[in-house]
Amino acid sequence: MSRHVAIVTDSTAYLPQWTMERHGITAVPLIVVLGDQALEEGTEISTRSLAQALQKRRPVTTSRPSLQVFAETYRQAAESGATGIVSLHLSAELSGTHDAAVVAAREAPVPVRVVDTGMVAMALGFCALAAAEAAETGGTVDEAVTAAEKRAAGTSAYFYVDTLDFLRRGGRIGAAQALFGSALAVKPLLQLRGGRIEPLEKVRTASKAIARLEEIVADRAGSAQVDIAVHHLAAPDRASALADRLRGRVPGLADLHVSEVGAVIGAHTGPGLLGVVVSPR
Repeated sequence: MSRHVAIVTDSTAYLPQWTMERHGITAVPLIVVLGDQALEEGTEISTRSLAQALQKRRPVTTSRPSLQVFAETYRQAAESGATGIVSLHLSAELSGTHDAAVVAAREAPVPVRVVDTGMVAMALGFCALAAAEAAETGGTVDEAVTAAEKRAAGTSAYFYVDTLDFLRRGGRIGAAQALFGSALAVKPLLQLRGGRIEPLEKVRTASKAIARLEEIVADRAGSAQVDIAVHHLAAPDRASALADRLRGRVPGLADLHVSEVGAVIGAHTGPGLLGVVVSPR
Protein backbone atom coordinates (compact mmCIF):
# COMPACT_ATOMS: atom_id res chain seq x y z
CA MET A 1 0.00 0.00 0.00
CA SER A 2 1.36 3.43 -0.91
CA ARG A 3 2.06 5.92 1.83
CA HIS A 4 -0.74 8.38 2.42
CA VAL A 5 -0.98 11.48 4.59
CA ALA A 6 -4.53 12.33 5.67
CA ILE A 7 -5.58 15.92 6.31
CA VAL A 8 -8.04 16.73 9.10
CA THR A 9 -9.34 20.17 10.02
CA ASP A 10 -12.43 21.42 11.83
CA SER A 11 -15.77 22.86 10.80
CA THR A 12 -14.67 26.48 11.31
CA ALA A 13 -12.45 26.23 8.20
CA TYR A 14 -15.65 26.77 6.17
CA LEU A 15 -14.27 25.01 3.13
CA PRO A 16 -16.84 24.23 0.43
CA GLN A 17 -17.95 20.59 0.58
CA TRP A 18 -16.82 19.91 -2.98
CA THR A 19 -13.36 21.27 -2.15
CA MET A 20 -13.01 18.96 0.84
CA GLU A 21 -14.15 15.98 -1.21
CA ARG A 22 -11.78 16.82 -4.05
CA HIS A 23 -8.77 17.07 -1.74
CA GLY A 24 -9.78 14.39 0.74
CA ILE A 25 -10.01 16.77 3.71
CA THR A 26 -12.07 15.75 6.74
CA ALA A 27 -13.64 18.40 9.00
CA VAL A 28 -14.43 17.61 12.63
CA PRO A 29 -17.53 19.55 13.74
CA LEU A 30 -17.54 22.00 16.63
CA ILE A 31 -20.66 22.24 18.75
CA VAL A 32 -23.20 25.04 19.09
CA VAL A 33 -25.29 24.99 22.26
CA LEU A 34 -28.65 26.62 21.61
CA GLY A 35 -30.73 26.67 24.77
CA ASP A 36 -30.49 23.09 26.02
CA GLN A 37 -29.60 21.61 22.62
CA ALA A 38 -26.05 20.70 21.62
CA LEU A 39 -25.87 20.78 17.81
CA GLU A 40 -23.06 19.96 15.40
CA GLU A 41 -21.97 22.83 13.21
CA GLY A 42 -22.58 22.21 9.54
CA THR A 43 -25.13 19.43 9.90
CA GLU A 44 -27.49 20.11 12.79
CA ILE A 45 -27.80 23.90 12.88
CA SER A 46 -28.07 26.37 10.01
CA THR A 47 -26.73 29.91 9.99
CA ARG A 48 -30.30 31.15 9.49
CA SER A 49 -31.41 29.41 12.69
CA LEU A 50 -28.42 30.86 14.50
CA ALA A 51 -29.06 34.40 13.26
CA GLN A 52 -32.69 34.18 14.32
CA ALA A 53 -31.68 32.96 17.78
CA LEU A 54 -29.16 35.79 18.18
CA GLN A 55 -31.67 38.40 17.05
CA LYS A 56 -34.11 37.07 19.66
CA ARG A 57 -31.27 37.17 22.22
CA ARG A 58 -31.58 33.48 22.97
CA PRO A 59 -28.56 32.06 24.86
CA VAL A 60 -26.00 30.64 22.42
CA THR A 61 -22.62 29.17 23.34
CA THR A 62 -20.06 27.03 21.54
CA SER A 63 -17.97 24.01 22.48
CA ARG A 64 -15.01 22.10 21.12
CA PRO A 65 -15.44 18.64 19.56
CA SER A 66 -15.32 15.68 21.93
CA LEU A 67 -12.25 13.50 22.29
CA GLN A 68 -14.34 10.60 21.00
CA VAL A 69 -15.11 12.40 17.74
CA PHE A 70 -11.44 13.13 17.16
CA ALA A 71 -10.48 9.54 18.04
CA GLU A 72 -13.04 8.16 15.58
CA THR A 73 -11.87 10.53 12.84
CA TYR A 74 -8.25 9.45 13.28
CA ARG A 75 -9.25 5.77 13.40
CA GLN A 76 -11.21 6.06 10.15
CA ALA A 77 -8.31 7.80 8.42
CA ALA A 78 -5.97 4.99 9.46
CA GLU A 79 -8.42 2.34 8.28
CA SER A 80 -8.61 4.14 4.93
CA GLY A 81 -4.88 3.68 4.46
CA ALA A 82 -3.34 6.75 6.06
CA THR A 83 0.09 6.17 7.51
CA GLY A 84 0.18 9.64 9.03
CA ILE A 85 -2.29 12.44 9.80
CA VAL A 86 -1.97 16.23 9.86
CA SER A 87 -4.70 17.76 12.03
CA LEU A 88 -5.03 21.53 11.52
CA HIS A 89 -7.27 23.64 13.71
CA LEU A 90 -8.47 27.10 14.58
CA SER A 91 -6.44 29.25 16.94
CA ALA A 92 -5.91 27.75 20.37
CA GLU A 93 -6.40 31.29 21.70
CA LEU A 94 -10.04 31.10 20.58
CA SER A 95 -11.02 27.49 21.23
CA GLY A 96 -10.07 24.30 23.05
CA THR A 97 -10.32 22.36 19.79
CA HIS A 98 -6.55 22.14 19.36
CA ASP A 99 -6.12 20.81 22.89
CA ALA A 100 -8.78 18.14 22.35
CA ALA A 101 -7.04 17.06 19.14
CA VAL A 102 -3.69 16.79 20.97
CA VAL A 103 -5.16 14.51 23.63
CA ALA A 104 -6.91 12.30 21.08
CA ALA A 105 -3.78 12.10 18.92
CA ARG A 106 -1.89 10.32 21.70
CA GLU A 107 -4.06 7.23 21.27
CA ALA A 108 -4.36 7.33 17.48
CA PRO A 109 -3.35 4.18 15.56
CA VAL A 110 -0.99 6.18 13.31
CA PRO A 111 1.19 9.25 14.01
CA VAL A 112 -0.79 12.52 14.16
CA ARG A 113 0.72 16.00 13.97
CA VAL A 114 -1.67 18.54 15.49
CA VAL A 115 -1.13 22.12 14.31
CA ASP A 116 -2.42 25.31 15.91
CA THR A 117 -2.68 27.45 12.78
CA GLY A 118 -3.55 30.59 14.74
CA MET A 119 -6.24 31.08 12.11
CA VAL A 120 -10.00 30.70 11.71
CA ALA A 121 -12.55 30.56 8.88
CA MET A 122 -10.98 30.45 5.40
CA ALA A 123 -7.69 31.63 6.88
CA LEU A 124 -7.70 28.11 8.37
CA GLY A 125 -9.21 26.68 5.20
CA PHE A 126 -6.34 27.94 3.04
CA CYS A 127 -3.87 26.27 5.43
CA ALA A 128 -5.73 22.97 5.15
CA LEU A 129 -5.70 23.26 1.36
CA ALA A 130 -1.95 23.92 1.35
CA ALA A 131 -1.36 20.81 3.46
CA ALA A 132 -3.64 18.71 1.26
CA GLU A 133 -1.90 19.85 -1.91
CA ALA A 134 1.47 18.94 -0.40
CA ALA A 135 0.17 15.51 0.58
CA GLU A 136 -1.34 14.93 -2.87
CA THR A 137 2.06 15.31 -4.50
CA GLY A 138 3.57 12.68 -2.22
CA GLY A 139 4.62 14.97 0.59
CA THR A 140 5.37 13.62 4.03
CA VAL A 141 3.65 14.67 7.24
CA ASP A 142 6.47 17.14 7.89
CA GLU A 143 6.18 18.59 4.39
CA ALA A 144 2.41 18.98 4.71
CA VAL A 145 2.83 20.73 8.07
CA THR A 146 5.49 23.04 6.62
CA ALA A 147 3.20 23.96 3.72
CA ALA A 148 0.36 24.79 6.11
CA GLU A 149 2.57 26.82 8.43
CA LYS A 150 4.03 28.76 5.52
CA ARG A 151 0.53 29.60 4.30
CA ALA A 152 -0.55 30.64 7.79
CA ALA A 153 2.48 32.93 8.19
CA GLY A 154 1.50 34.94 5.12
CA THR A 155 -2.26 35.01 5.65
CA SER A 156 -4.15 37.98 7.09
CA ALA A 157 -7.76 38.21 8.27
CA TYR A 158 -9.74 41.41 8.81
CA PHE A 159 -13.35 41.89 9.73
CA TYR A 160 -16.11 44.34 10.45
CA VAL A 161 -18.91 43.76 12.96
CA ASP A 162 -22.00 45.83 13.57
CA THR A 163 -21.45 45.54 17.33
CA LEU A 164 -18.81 44.15 19.67
CA ASP A 165 -21.49 42.88 22.04
CA PHE A 166 -21.42 39.29 20.80
CA LEU A 167 -17.62 39.09 20.95
CA ARG A 168 -17.68 40.62 24.41
CA ARG A 169 -20.27 38.17 25.68
CA GLY A 170 -18.32 35.22 24.32
CA GLY A 171 -15.06 36.44 25.83
CA ARG A 172 -13.37 36.49 22.41
CA ILE A 173 -12.32 40.11 21.96
CA GLY A 174 -9.17 40.19 24.11
CA ALA A 175 -7.46 43.53 23.52
CA ALA A 176 -10.55 44.70 21.67
CA GLN A 177 -12.21 45.02 25.08
CA ALA A 178 -10.83 48.56 25.14
CA LEU A 179 -13.09 49.43 22.22
CA PHE A 180 -16.27 48.28 23.84
CA GLY A 181 -16.93 51.41 25.88
CA SER A 182 -17.28 53.43 22.70
CA ALA A 183 -18.84 50.70 20.57
CA LEU A 184 -22.09 52.61 20.21
CA ALA A 185 -20.27 55.59 18.74
CA VAL A 186 -18.03 53.71 16.29
CA LYS A 187 -17.99 50.81 13.89
CA PRO A 188 -14.98 48.63 14.73
CA LEU A 189 -12.58 47.00 12.32
CA LEU A 190 -10.76 44.04 13.82
CA GLN A 191 -7.92 41.76 12.80
CA LEU A 192 -6.63 38.31 13.64
CA ARG A 193 -3.16 38.74 15.09
CA GLY A 194 -1.14 36.20 17.02
CA GLY A 195 -4.18 33.95 17.03
CA ARG A 196 -6.25 36.59 18.84
CA ILE A 197 -8.91 39.05 17.76
CA GLU A 198 -7.53 42.55 18.18
CA PRO A 199 -8.71 46.06 17.27
CA LEU A 200 -7.47 47.54 14.03
CA GLU A 201 -9.32 50.81 13.52
CA LYS A 202 -12.43 52.67 14.65
CA VAL A 203 -14.62 54.19 11.94
CA ARG A 204 -17.70 56.34 12.42
CA THR A 205 -20.22 54.69 10.11
CA ALA A 206 -20.85 51.26 8.64
CA SER A 207 -20.38 52.43 5.05
CA LYS A 208 -17.07 54.10 5.87
CA ALA A 209 -15.92 51.05 7.81
CA ILE A 210 -16.62 48.73 4.88
CA ALA A 211 -14.90 51.11 2.47
CA ARG A 212 -11.89 51.18 4.78
CA LEU A 213 -11.93 47.37 4.98
CA GLU A 214 -11.75 47.26 1.20
CA GLU A 215 -8.76 49.63 1.18
CA ILE A 216 -6.92 47.60 3.82
CA VAL A 217 -7.43 44.37 1.88
CA ALA A 218 -6.33 45.91 -1.44
CA ASP A 219 -3.20 47.34 0.20
CA ARG A 220 -2.41 44.03 1.89
CA ALA A 221 -2.83 42.10 -1.36
CA GLY A 222 -0.67 44.48 -3.39
CA SER A 223 0.34 42.97 -6.71
CA ALA A 224 1.13 39.50 -5.38
CA GLN A 225 -0.81 36.42 -6.41
CA VAL A 226 -3.35 35.94 -3.64
CA ASP A 227 -6.44 33.98 -2.74
CA ILE A 228 -9.20 35.95 -1.02
CA ALA A 229 -12.23 34.85 0.95
CA VAL A 230 -15.10 37.18 1.79
CA HIS A 231 -17.21 35.97 4.71
CA HIS A 232 -20.47 37.30 6.10
CA LEU A 233 -23.31 36.46 8.46
CA ALA A 234 -26.81 37.45 7.30
CA ALA A 235 -25.26 40.09 4.99
CA PRO A 236 -25.08 38.48 1.51
CA ASP A 237 -25.54 41.71 -0.43
CA ARG A 238 -22.73 43.43 1.46
CA ALA A 239 -20.43 40.46 0.85
CA SER A 240 -21.26 40.19 -2.84
CA ALA A 241 -20.74 43.91 -3.43
CA LEU A 242 -17.39 43.88 -1.61
CA ALA A 243 -16.24 40.85 -3.57
CA ASP A 244 -17.13 42.55 -6.85
CA ARG A 245 -15.12 45.62 -5.91
CA LEU A 246 -12.12 43.54 -4.86
CA ARG A 247 -12.12 41.78 -8.23
CA GLY A 248 -11.39 45.14 -9.79
CA ARG A 249 -8.83 46.27 -7.22
CA VAL A 250 -6.60 43.22 -6.70
CA PRO A 251 -4.51 42.59 -9.83
CA GLY A 252 -3.02 39.30 -8.60
CA LEU A 253 -6.32 37.76 -7.51
CA ALA A 254 -6.28 33.98 -8.07
CA ASP A 255 -9.28 32.44 -6.31
CA LEU A 256 -12.08 34.40 -4.69
CA HIS A 257 -14.43 32.67 -2.26
CA VAL A 258 -17.65 34.26 -0.97
CA SER A 259 -19.45 32.41 1.79
CA GLU A 260 -21.52 32.75 4.92
CA VAL A 261 -19.75 31.73 8.10
CA GLY A 262 -21.10 28.85 10.09
CA ALA A 263 -22.84 28.89 13.41
CA VAL A 264 -19.73 28.74 15.62
CA ILE A 265 -18.11 31.94 14.33
CA GLY A 266 -21.50 33.54 13.84
CA ALA A 267 -22.37 32.98 17.49
CA HIS A 268 -19.43 35.17 18.49
CA THR A 269 -19.73 37.91 15.87
CA GLY A 270 -23.47 38.35 15.37
CA PRO A 271 -25.41 39.21 12.21
CA GLY A 272 -23.83 41.85 9.98
CA LEU A 273 -20.33 40.35 10.08
CA LEU A 274 -18.20 41.09 7.03
CA GLY A 275 -14.76 39.49 7.02
CA VAL A 276 -11.98 39.18 4.46
CA VAL A 277 -9.08 36.75 4.38
CA VAL A 278 -6.03 37.55 2.22
CA SER A 279 -3.73 34.59 1.60
CA PRO A 280 -0.70 34.92 -0.72
CA ARG A 281 0.17 31.75 -2.61
